[in-house]
Amino acid sequence: MSSNQEFSTVQKQYLQGFFAGVSQRGQFFVGQTANGQYTNDPNSSAGGNMIEETVHGTPIDDLCKEEKIKYEQNGLDVWDKMLDNAAKNKFPEGGDVFRYKFHGLFFVTPAQESMMLRCRIPGCVLRSEQMIGLAEIAEDWGGGYAHITTRGNFQIREIMPKYSVDVLVKMREVGLTAQGSGADNVRNITASPTSGFDALELTDVLPLAKAMHHYILNNRDLYDLPRKFNIAFDNGGAISVCADTNDIAFYAVRVGEGQDVEPGVYFRVQLCGITGHKQFATDCGLLLKANECVAVAAAMLRVFQEHGDRTNRKKARLKYLVDKWGVEKYLEEVGKKLAFELRYFALQSCEPRHPITRHGYIGVYPQKQAGLNYVGITVPVGHMTPDQMKGTARLAAKYGKGEIRLTVWQNLIIPHIPTESLDAFTEELRAMGFDYTHDPITNGLVACTGSAGCKFAASATKAQSLLLGEHLRSTVNLDQPINIHLTGCPNSCAQHYVGDIGLQGVKVKVDGESVEGYHIVLGGGVDNEQGIGQEVFPSVPFADVPPLLERVLKTYMQSRVEDESFLEFTRRHTTEELKQIFTDHVLN
Repeated sequence: MSSNQEFSTVQKQYLQGFFAGVSQRGQFFVGQTANGQYTNDPNSSAGGNMIEETVHGTPIDDLCKEEKIKYEQNGLDVWDKMLDNAAKNKFPEGGDVFRYKFHGLFFVTPAQESMMLRCRIPGCVLRSEQMIGLAEIAEDWGGGYAHITTRGNFQIREIMPKYSVDVLVKMREVGLTAQGSGADNVRNITASPTSGFDALELTDVLPLAKAMHHYILNNRDLYDLPRKFNIAFDNGGAISVCADTNDIAFYAVRVGEGQDVEPGVYFRVQLCGITGHKQFATDCGLLLKANECVAVAAAMLRVFQEHGDRTNRKKARLKYLVDKWGVEKYLEEVGKKLAFELRYFALQSCEPRHPITRHGYIGVYPQKQAGLNYVGITVPVGHMTPDQMKGTARLAAKYGKGEIRLTVWQNLIIPHIPTESLDAFTEELRAMGFDYTHDPITNGLVACTGSAGCKFAASATKAQSLLLGEHLRSTVNLDQPINIHLTGCPNSCAQHYVGDIGLQGVKVKVDGESVEGYHIVLGGGVDNEQGIGQEVFPSVPFADVPPLLERVLKTYMQSRVEDESFLEFTRRHTTEELKQIFTDHVLN
């Protein structure tokens, strides 16, 4: 073909499809004449146009480091390298450190010279055989322990690279996966831990959480988000799943008679929870039927994928796209991807949500199924040994239906225990060293991994939370439950801003030396107690934290109005007033 010869009709049709597909994968010359015809002549009347190489509209040169790593090779395609590294007992290097996270494996140097496995446990529900499989991974290939996370999930640490593929294969063999549990992907889908048996729930949301989980697994395009993404489903029942801390939160609500829609149970949608940035998810005006939730979530993800910031990791979460556009434009773009019209309905026209039961995830409670009960078990800061994991799995199979529910409060629930079996069940539970009784301090302790396993953490949060809890239990006689969250860094994996007392790890100078310490915030909460804690005590060395918080709690007990909660007490005072009260008050 000469340089001045036009393309044929077939060639032009091919080029139209071809360039639509490759415009994001390379720079190609294509000219177009004044009458719209394609030409390969750079001297045509239209002149030549360079199609700039982009990722969802962002030029390659402008991408942040992680986006360039993904552009060079999708993390899902690193399996061959993982096999080779495992055969050589070699840790990932360079961009592969990031790509391994697409498979749920984290090289956590320098905190530990080993790998961490983060699972995906849809709806936070495990079968007994799956719990046993995870226990075997921790026992055979890990450090001999596992941690329940604040996403109702498990993490297993101290895995050497030669076992990395083995643990992923084992996960699949027991019906689980770790795919997409790290990096720029949708993290573990959470659901109210009592879904399906909560006497107060409006509807069972577990089927929706599982449907969302499998939708993500079966759509490769959703593994290319600008940043991580969290989704939760709340059943309207007794126990919080902290849904308002998620990028998208689906809340079951009831609409009564006399409204513009048919009465029944629907879902409200909240957007842009990111409490590490001091923001809760807020209602966006939508009212959805259950069978619309997954489709809407998928459309929301794809709009975020196409338009989220890929140049600045600190501005890449959904919050920042919605801040830039506004909710109205974001939902308009979402609606374009749906086969049905979005339904708008005033929040105040829905019936109020049932109040959350504080620490309702601990103790024995009747289910809505007659004669059955669920038992919430204390797992201090989520730490479990393989024997404990196998033991709870055995009890769940022996007395229940072989089901274990994990919670975002780092404990677990075993449901479906017949009333006549409760005494035998709880006796065996105590013999394993587990407790199911209410303790106002221990039951509300939440801690991230801390410096023992995370390079970002400034403090050893798990060990220090246990020391703090023991000190407060022995010195303070609280009569109301309290939540104390310890997080190791500003990323706030333990969501310290939503604790009654929240601690963020920092390095503190004492006599010229750097020691572990915390910024301390007071007055945070979620759901019907929603609020961001206010920093009252900055940069406190950990050695001073237990006596300081002892004083704080004793002062509260002596100064409160009637049976006022700690949350109510702190929120009716300014930060400066709290500093003054806790400093000047004379303890009896």
